[in-house]
Amino acid sequence: MGGGEEAVILDDIVAEDVVEASDSEGGGRVVRAAAVLALGNVASRILGLVRETVKANLFGASGLLSAFEVAAYVPTSLFELVIGGMVNSALVPVFSEYTTEERRAELWPLLSTFLSVAAAVLLSVVVLVELFAPQVAWLVGARNFDDPSLTATSIRLMRLATPAIFFMGLSSILSGVLYALQRFTLPAFTAAVFNGTMAGVALLWPEKIDSLVWGLLLGSLLQVVIQLPALRDFKWEWRRWHPALGRIWQLYVPIVAGLVINQLAIGASINLATRTGDESLTFMRFATTLYQFPLGLVVTALSIATLPMLSQQALGDMGRFKETLAGGIRLVMALILPATVGLFTLALPIVALLFEHGQFTPEDSVMTALVLRVYLFGLPFAAIDQMLVFGSYARQDTWHPALIGVISIVIYLGVAVLLIRPLGLLSLMVADAVKHVVHTGMMLWVLRRDIGSLWGYGVGVGAMKAGGASVVMGGLAYGAFVVMGNWVGDGLWGEVMVVAVPGAVGGVVYAGLVYGLGIEEVLRLVKRS
Repeated sequence: MGGGEEAVILDDIVAEDVVEASDSEGGGRVVRAAAVLALGNVASRILGLVRETVKANLFGASGLLSAFEVAAYVPTSLFELVIGGMVNSALVPVFSEYTTEERRAELWPLLSTFLSVAAAVLLSVVVLVELFAPQVAWLVGARNFDDPSLTATSIRLMRLATPAIFFMGLSSILSGVLYALQRFTLPAFTAAVFNGTMAGVALLWPEKIDSLVWGLLLGSLLQVVIQLPALRDFKWEWRRWHPALGRIWQLYVPIVAGLVINQLAIGASINLATRTGDESLTFMRFATTLYQFPLGLVVTALSIATLPMLSQQALGDMGRFKETLAGGIRLVMALILPATVGLFTLALPIVALLFEHGQFTPEDSVMTALVLRVYLFGLPFAAIDQMLVFGSYARQDTWHPALIGVISIVIYLGVAVLLIRPLGLLSLMVADAVKHVVHTGMMLWVLRRDIGSLWGYGVGVGAMKAGGASVVMGGLAYGAFVVMGNWVGDGLWGEVMVVAVPGAVGGVVYAGLVYGLGIEEVLRLVKRS
């Protein structure tokens, strides 16, 4: 099925020219894939909130939980550096070339060889971290804790958590080949399994911070196990070398360079955060979970599902490519802008409802909500930027996103350091928003230089409609929040009502404005659902 025919399917969802796609088998696969990925994202995000709620209940915004966050950062960041960033930028595009009937026989030798090389690299990384855990913890910022015992705890938990790098890496490789084979169901739910396992293990052993690490380890292992049935036809055919490995490395070199800088920046952020208080990392973590919730739901499924289509269109049909990309951006804005305004308006009651139980205090809720609100200024730009980055990957251009990423991270660190004295922890949130604005602006400039701007594809009009509707929605939702706050009492039921009623008011208002203003992307998405 050619890229032009598949573009018709996505246009039915996101572009201005409606084309019926029900008769297209390839298009049906894209829609089904997006639906499966969206369902997996919903499950993952909900269980992620459950995980963070459990952590808040058991350990509050404590220095002990901050010690865990420092320890957990090491395996997750090293996994992202070694394998995680490779999946969409290199593995899926290269593996996809070997999924046709003519070349399928070469897929298994490629996967076998790549798994062997990756396993050796991952195990080497695990051994190095285990040997040099104190030095790694020192670099990340564990030395900045006011309580010296937290530094020792971070080192101990880091050594315990580090083997998760191996399982996370294998899981991502399996996901990459399954995405290439268009077997989306099991890999779509790996993150949900991981989050659910962490929450479950923590509840089984609630008195020890170690339970979070054991949950992390078991969750990473289960991510591998649940994907194995989808590779039932896999045959181990190891070779000393495979020519496609060179192409994977060639595509990944600029990405890994950017990831190195990005992970160093995250490490620097953790270091800076620990300087502003032992509890700062927990405020960041809980706020980040809420910040990423709509980002994952709105952007991730659409980006992954459309990457193969954009890749095909980029080979020769740039008109369709721009229509598809612009349609995706319009849909992202129509969904992310109301989510941003809603989260900003109801930040405090949402944080209180989810986290203010057990060891998590009202003061912790106030600080977490403040951190979240500052983060949210960058959310719309982060969402648009992800679509632009995937569009660049589809054109097999990994250098520009990597280079722009380095520039934006340097700006992020500069802003954070400059503002940390007057703003404290909030300097990191301001810097994060500036980073996303800069990255989005530069990616748009590169797109315009390489293939022309998206002017004329309705992006500006879509932004104004969605933005205006979101502001009206936010104002009425806030009014409902004030009324409910004066009417309901304390307790869990009151917390639920203070969030649910304003949220429902906002949803109804935005739905009405979608129809009144004719925001076609949302209308078509509802129709397809």
